[in-house]
Amino acid sequence: MIEDEPKIKVGIIEQCRKIDGAFNGAYLLGHDLSLNGGFALRVSGGEIVLYDAAGNAVLRQAELHCTPGDGSTFTLFDVIIGVHFHWERKQEQTFQGSLILILDKHKNLVVINQISIEDYLASVISSEMSTDAPLEFLKAHAIISRSWLMAMLTRTRFTKNHGKVSFSPVLHTGEIVCWYDREDHTLFDVCADDHCQRYQGISRMMSGNARHAVDITRGVFLTHNNEICDARYHKACGGITDNYESAWDDIQVPYLTSIADSRSPHNPIGTEADAEHWILSSPDAYCNTRDENVLTRILPSVDLETTDFFRWKVAFTRKTLEGILQEKSGMNFGDLHNLVPIERGPSGRIVRLKIEGSKQTITIGKELEIRRWLSRTHLLSSAFVVTIERDPSGIPTRFILHGAGWGHGVGLCQIGAAVMAAKGCTAEEILRHYFRNTELRKLY
Repeated sequence: MIEDEPKIKVGIIEQCRKIDGAFNGAYLLGHDLSLNGGFALRVSGGEIVLYDAAGNAVLRQAELHCTPGDGSTFTLFDVIIGVHFHWERKQEQTFQGSLILILDKHKNLVVINQISIEDYLASVISSEMSTDAPLEFLKAHAIISRSWLMAMLTRTRFTKNHGKVSFSPVLHTGEIVCWYDREDHTLFDVCADDHCQRYQGISRMMSGNARHAVDITRGVFLTHNNEICDARYHKACGGITDNYESAWDDIQVPYLTSIADSRSPHNPIGTEADAEHWILSSPDAYCNTRDENVLTRILPSVDLETTDFFRWKVAFTRKTLEGILQEKSGMNFGDLHNLVPIERGPSGRIVRLKIEGSKQTITIGKELEIRRWLSRTHLLSSAFVVTIERDPSGIPTRFILHGAGWGHGVGLCQIGAAVMAAKGCTAEEILRHYFRNTELRKLY
């Protein structure tokens, strides 16, 4: 059992020199100092300077802790969301809880929101999906978001105490294989963007569904063998989910294994012929929907801009792709000859990809690194097959990628799960479908 509901520190903004915002109600800044209204934060002389709405410097310290009065919130202007993804943009966001301001080792501002886990979760599921989504889906999401968070916090604290890291790039001659996990945050517990879980404050909590879903699942966790599950999720699997080891370190996690996202089974992808047939088809799957009534009900507005998520296509001229590869990798491949999948997971996502050029050939992985190298933002997923158009002499002129799904493909498929709920499935049925051999336990 967990004795009390924990509080966590969420990193909202990093690597900046100035921030503007407002206190909506009184915030206590010290023993006898409080502030209400607009504020500005600047770095000067290695310290954080807080200015009020009139431009008066009211506090200068290396670290600031701002504690809310009853019902007070704070707003931050121009918060960047979707960093490095195709939906990157700025938003005005409002938050509950405490505001903590510190400087990193480069004397840049770091903005942290300290908040209780249950309040954090209400924002997460409102930010990840629409609050108009079916209640049973929001309940399932609250449970897996709570479970992932506690599993991550437990693992991070073990890592800090024992000096171990879970991120470990594999570097061999001609090969770069790496993965990105959540334990690399040292100044706070989790960040507020897709790297961890989307957390956009109370700005998106437009209805009571999200809060209700969190409240009625309060303290409920997904467990396996009496341990809290590292419950991963993604936007759309493309018809088959993937194994944990396809995206992260090479260990098998019993409840993060490939399953068909449908009532009927699909065979896992085993060969390149399987991958081509699967990706170029439109199989039955919960996440295979174009129903606008369903999508507008379950997705937040920023995700509705991505209309082709189950099957998608991108095309690059050879020169364009050569430029992207050099920009993202820092390597000059020369004339790009080929992109060759070396290893795929059961969902069809490429785990290792060989990039063949006239100057060098490199194999890269895992899925997020492949997505990062082959796009100025990120490809929707690494489940793709490549068609190369050539000139009469056989030199490549265009690379066309036909792809499937959105995200890493491991764990719960958000769109698939929401469609299951819309069809009448309960939260328990949804979780049993995506996370095999697990059970629910109330731990506080």
